[in-house]
Amino acid sequence: MAFLKLDDEIEMFYEDEGKGKTLVFIHGVWMSSRFFKKQVPDLKEKYRVITVDLRGHGASSKSNTGHTVGQYARDLRTLVRELGLEDITLVGWSMGAFVIWEYLHQFGEEGVLSTVIVDELASDFKWPDFEIGAFDLAALTHMMRELQHDQISLLQGFLPLMFKEELDEENLNWMLEETLKVPASIASAILFDQSVIDCRPYLAAIQSPTLLCFGREEKLIPVAAGEHLRQSIPNSRLEIFENSCHCPFLEEPAKFNQVIDTFLESLC
Repeated sequence: MAFLKLDDEIEMFYEDEGKGKTLVFIHGVWMSSRFFKKQVPDLKEKYRVITVDLRGHGASSKSNTGHTVGQYARDLRTLVRELGLEDITLVGWSMGAFVIWEYLHQFGEEGVLSTVIVDELASDFKWPDFEIGAFDLAALTHMMRELQHDQISLLQGFLPLMFKEELDEENLNWMLEETLKVPASIASAILFDQSVIDCRPYLAAIQSPTLLCFGREEKLIPVAAGEHLRQSIPNSRLEIFENSCHCPFLEEPAKFNQVIDTFLESLC
């Protein structure tokens, strides 16, 4: 466990385990590196596995500023430079996918071996020409207001939607504890930015091999989002997890880890 001091004196928590090709896991909005707890023990036997808590999340500093996808991408760039990472595979779940696409847009693909995108749309917003988006303005406004009025109740309702099967009390409790580490002010700020960012213009330029991992259950993200990405990103392949919703790495961890391993082996 370690902390990396960012340019504006914010400390970003990360863990770095194992040796071999480097995997960097980037979590979703309000979540943390803890959600990848079923990947690290398995994959670190063969790979160098780095997990991070983005600013404002998990164990990282709760800064009042910088809660945009663009800034999170710059924070990731600082991590890559400070640790001297090369030939990395960026694994982005949900909002983490936006962080990856913004990273590639800002800094290019030098040093990036491949990317893994887990259950995310090219944009979460329902633009006039993007009907599969997750939020319209009314839904987004409602969630932002609920975060301010009753963050706990919103999360208690949201977290079970990430899973195909019913979420048991033990798992709900640790996830609730983890997501409540994000103050409501930060949660609202980053929810808005990650919901209205539109990465569609970036996708066609991506050259790195890309693995798309999507759950069949569509409580949050439709499988059509994966099909759209497969058609938009030139060197991409789509893997559907039949017994998962938004979190195949927790719902089908053995398969998820094997799929990543197979993907990386195919790049040799």
